[in-house]
Amino acid sequence: MLPLLLLVAVPALAQERAVDGPIERLKPGEFLWAPELAPEGPVTIVISLATQRAYTYRNGVPIGVSTVSTGKKGHSTPTGVFTILQKDVDHHSSKYDNAPMPFMQRLTWDGVALHGGVLPGYPASHGCVRLPLEFARHLFGITRKGMTVVITEAASVPPIAPSAAPLLPTKNDGHQAPESYSWTPERSPTGPLSIVVSGRERRVIVLRNGKQIGSASLLLDAPVTVTTAYTLRAVDESGTHWMRLPLPGQPFTQTGELTVAERAQGHVPDAFRQALMQVLQPGATMLVTRDTLATSGTGQRLRLLDTDP
Repeated sequence: MLPLLLLVAVPALAQERAVDGPIERLKPGEFLWAPELAPEGPVTIVISLATQRAYTYRNGVPIGVSTVSTGKKGHSTPTGVFTILQKDVDHHSSKYDNAPMPFMQRLTWDGVALHGGVLPGYPASHGCVRLPLEFARHLFGITRKGMTVVITEAASVPPIAPSAAPLLPTKNDGHQAPESYSWTPERSPTGPLSIVVSGRERRVIVLRNGKQIGSASLLLDAPVTVTTAYTLRAVDESGTHWMRLPLPGQPFTQTGELTVAERAQGHVPDAFRQALMQVLQPGATMLVTRDTLATSGTGQRLRLLDTDP
């Protein structure tokens, strides 16, 4: 029998906080799915290990929430920023006795993926994120390779507050602009862009189709005190238009467009900013975090994976 599908009207997803109301009351295997709330636009997925929930956003609007089952003790699901590396409707594990992994979406080359599976109500996998089968099918139909998946340990994230987003000119009220950066777009000529900003390291990383194509030092007018996520809605003659994504525990009422004043809090090398503007397209994702960036590991450090196997 397929898991219960709960179709919801606009108020159920748009007005409820991510950790209370009907979302909290979902039983193992249940989910909410309302793609009509945002028929088109970029997709981002946020997974909370503490609440065992997956949140799906399209064009900055929450269109789905699902129960999940993540890694059990000794096989923990890694946290961090990932990209979808591979998709397979009828995949079988080469590591665990040919176990079925329907609607598989690979996050790491060592075996961590999103896929349909059994949800007992607690972490029970070997590191993968199990989804209700029907939710996994719906999700598979709207995602593409290279898009961003964020996995966090926290049950909630502090409420949204202004955070630095380094996409405006670097000089502001006499501040000395940083100069250190690298830019190698030839590593991945095409594909979705993900930008990760570390307030602790004062550093910006740019991934395209999961491969790092740029990094730069960052000057901040104020420390990053919260974790925030954005998706790029449009780029026009007035500049970039970034829409906030409500992370687990954050109220949907605080969504909206990133303001010019908020963007002006971060400064990067002007040459880096100009290069980035040349490749930015609607659908890009930006995560601003307090954490330290890392290429491996879990916990306090934010894991960033390159897509090279």
